[in-house]
Amino acid sequence: MTAKELAKRLRIHVLEMTSRGKSSHIGSALSIADIMAVLYHDVMQINPDDPKDPMRDRFILSKGHAGACIYAVLAEVGYFSTEELRKHYQDGSNLSGHVSHKGVPGVEFSTGSLGHGLPVAAGMAYAAKMDGAQHRIFALLSDGECDEGANWEAILFASHFDLCNLTVIVDYNKIQSLAPVADTIALEPLCEKWASFGWAVSEVDGHSHSALMDALNARNPGKPKVIIAHTTKGKGVSFMENSVLWHYRSAQGEEYENALKELQSK
Repeated sequence: MTAKELAKRLRIHVLEMTSRGKSSHIGSALSIADIMAVLYHDVMQINPDDPKDPMRDRFILSKGHAGACIYAVLAEVGYFSTEELRKHYQDGSNLSGHVSHKGVPGVEFSTGSLGHGLPVAAGMAYAAKMDGAQHRIFALLSDGECDEGANWEAILFASHFDLCNLTVIVDYNKIQSLAPVADTIALEPLCEKWASFGWAVSEVDGHSHSALMDALNARNPGKPKVIIAHTTKGKGVSFMENSVLWHYRSAQGEEYENALKELQSK
């Protein structure tokens, strides 16, 4: 399976999971499918047979509301059966709506309260540096999450301690919960902000696998790295794309059938 095929499977899983559980955040999960596919297929050093392998790279999905996508990718790469995805958002399931590490191999940290993931990832990167470990730490943030002050404290911390083993990807889909990001708290100039805090910054099409690969594999000795990934909320389903409505909505009935046809045809 190629990374592109994996991304397609992730989007179909996300649609099915959120529709079956009548849960939300499908738009947020669809926008990161390509990023997740490239990370887990082509970039990260992982060991599904030993989820606690000390040599493994670590990944934190700080935008924990998009948890359906990380559950899907973990199942697809072998941490657990894809049959488990049918339990997503069901009573008693470990696969909660926001990401939980409890009973879910491959999830490093429970997230959902925005602004918590990067501080933890920075701490993990600092600990790895202190230990002389060679693994890398990756954190995926939402754009709206960049409103959170705790992130900017972590950004300062990572730069101060030269955490070049830390890579952040910002899912810049331009829409947060109830409105466009620009109408909520404008982030621009976003790249310049990160650079002024001492980070190596790159800006890519977040749906281009080759661009993501190049950016993720580029090493920047002495600096933490951030990739501003321009994405489309609801990517892959035409009537969900760039729509605030699909932040909190799940597809049912005819909407589900039409969305599934679109995703299967790509």
